[in-house]
Amino acid sequence: MAKKVQKTYHFAALTALYLSLLITVFLISIFYKNASVSYLYLLFSFIFIYVFSFVIIQYRVKRFIFKQVKKIYDNVSLLDATTLIPKNITTDMATLTREVEKFAENKKLEIETLKVRENYRKEFMGNISHELKTPLFTVQGYILTLLDGAIKDKTVRKKYLQRASKGVDRLIYIVKDLDMITKLELGDLNIYKEDFNIIELVQNVFDLLEMKAIKRNIILTFDKVYSASIFVNADRERIQQVLTNLIVNSIKYGKEGGTTEVSIEDFIKNKVIVRVTDNGEGIAKENITRIFERFYRVDKSGSRREGGSGLGLSIVKHVIEAHKEKIYVESHLGIGSEFSFTIEKSKKRN
Repeated sequence: MAKKVQKTYHFAALTALYLSLLITVFLISIFYKNASVSYLYLLFSFIFIYVFSFVIIQYRVKRFIFKQVKKIYDNVSLLDATTLIPKNITTDMATLTREVEKFAENKKLEIETLKVRENYRKEFMGNISHELKTPLFTVQGYILTLLDGAIKDKTVRKKYLQRASKGVDRLIYIVKDLDMITKLELGDLNIYKEDFNIIELVQNVFDLLEMKAIKRNIILTFDKVYSASIFVNADRERIQQVLTNLIVNSIKYGKEGGTTEVSIEDFIKNKVIVRVTDNGEGIAKENITRIFERFYRVDKSGSRREGGSGLGLSIVKHVIEAHKEKIYVESHLGIGSEFSFTIEKSKKRN
């Protein structure tokens, strides 16, 4: 407390002291030959001058600083700053310095965040334009060819219309996935939880993707034989979509003649963790932090040959987070990748 008082009034006290000494010396020089003027009178004069000077100087200096600082607060308030609040205006320089430093740090953080978002926005717009441009140009090319006269040839007409239809299907697929992510981010996509057997759901996904896996000679398998059912509580349709996207990715980027393995293990008391592991090409460490971004491609040329919307992992992340669960990824180049996510156990069935 003493230190704070000393800081606040130091300038006024010293200035008043210098001024009082100066006036007292002046009075002594005037009344030096006047014997009727006592030293006691001079002492009281000194004390009175000191107190009066101190109060006036302190008040005037504080008012001056207050006006100057208030201008700073008023200017800052135009920036919608919550760090500096006008009703808490302080003339204490140490406190003001701390507040301004905190304000500057917050603004610096905001600027850096805006820069990151701007870079992400530019990259996202570039990616989405590329993803939409490819099927659009494909459809346009086939239609223009047909309009230029190829429509008269029945064989060519049917083949080109089928290819144009595939391009339209891909456009619809991309738009649907984008719509789903937007709804997930805004919280507009409802999650309908129910109890179901996760082992059975994984097997259903295996059956759906069997032909795709056979084309690349990849085996879809469990890590062991699950003799008992494992019931979980989640949105069955969304979790099936998560498993489908993860297993499709493992088939796309897996090693020909390799394996995609799914395991379900106890995580904590009321949760299990589902792991999807492959022995494919793996993901570089610098790419792992970005693989859940919309349209982000680790191998841009290869992944575009494989098709898809480029939104699969982004959807996976949003669906799992909508369930208030966590998703993890571990990967090593040339060894393979493992994607895993937690899911709540059923309270009734297990």
